[in-house]
Amino acid sequence: MHRRRIDPRPDWQARVEAQGLVFHTTVEQGAYWGEDAYYQLTEREADAIEAATLELHRRCLDAVAHVVERGRYAELGIAPSIAPLVERSWRERAPSLYGRMDLAFGDGVPRLLEYNADTPTSLLEAGVIQWTWLMDRFPARDQFNAIHDQLIATWRALAAQLPAPLYFATVDDLEDAMTTGYLRDTAEQAGLATRGILVEDLGWDPAAKTLVDLAGAPIAALFKLYPWEGLVADDLGALLPAIPAVWIEPAWKMILSNKAILPILWQLFPGHPNLLPAAGEPLPGPWVCKPRLGREGANVSIRAPGVEIDGVGPYADTGFVYQAYAELGAHDGMRPVIGSWLIGESAAGIGIRETAGHVTNNTARFVPHVVWS
Repeated sequence: MHRRRIDPRPDWQARVEAQGLVFHTTVEQGAYWGEDAYYQLTEREADAIEAATLELHRRCLDAVAHVVERGRYAELGIAPSIAPLVERSWRERAPSLYGRMDLAFGDGVPRLLEYNADTPTSLLEAGVIQWTWLMDRFPARDQFNAIHDQLIATWRALAAQLPAPLYFATVDDLEDAMTTGYLRDTAEQAGLATRGILVEDLGWDPAAKTLVDLAGAPIAALFKLYPWEGLVADDLGALLPAIPAVWIEPAWKMILSNKAILPILWQLFPGHPNLLPAAGEPLPGPWVCKPRLGREGANVSIRAPGVEIDGVGPYADTGFVYQAYAELGAHDGMRPVIGSWLIGESAAGIGIRETAGHVTNNTARFVPHVVWS
């Protein structure tokens, strides 16, 4: 894999805004969408990432089954009152739409850093924005990217399990609204009837024992770009096990979206080539310490040769796990993380975020890629 420099399209801001990417540049970080460079992968490298993603998906499902069967919820901070909801959703095989595995690829072997299994973002960038860039810049080349088409196909496959209309809930945040709007558009392209709602406007009808919208209409199926741990802590938390709605993502994703699954995966599959050693305490050798429920690199600490970082942020009280340090590879002074998307049961494509530092945080840029034969 190589990082190549290239001139941005002269009208790139207008192009990406027209496709819905309205936060391409911020005052704090400058350009979030970066098309002054791209990553060049070989077909063999793309195949390796695809194969590793599917293999890790299978092992993650094994880990969910293990946690449910052994009742290892305390290790993930899942309350006993919520465990029945997780178990029911798993045993009923409640449907899942998507997830994003973040992979280190510094030595050419994909290794799992974490699994954003509940509320992953950067989806529009991966599925649409970088594809259009490819068509403009390298129309004869390829990209590991079937994300958009696979989303539509997966919504069609799930349609029979989703009572109409399907609600799309988000908080009042620009990035989350953009991602939710894109997913809602793909659902409508698949033929589903949809409605939008803010998470704060979700209500409960005690007589009907159902979720309702502001007009009192029942909500039987709901996509929510809002983490399960947030729902558990909110006013509806105590009611969750009694709510009959179909949730996307399902409650069993609480197990996989928690970084405490990393030590469990390593216990179940020690030495697996696509996993990194992980534990609940510091490891011998270089390590990374991560909060169980952290996001965007907050509260991440690193101890490695020449690297000593003590992260800060709002997740200090969620518990921590330790993972062996993985070098991301230095490409033109930048360190990339591969975001590999699972849509339904398919490894559908990748997006790449890069930073000059050792922690992929909210200042990391999204950079497109090209697969070169």
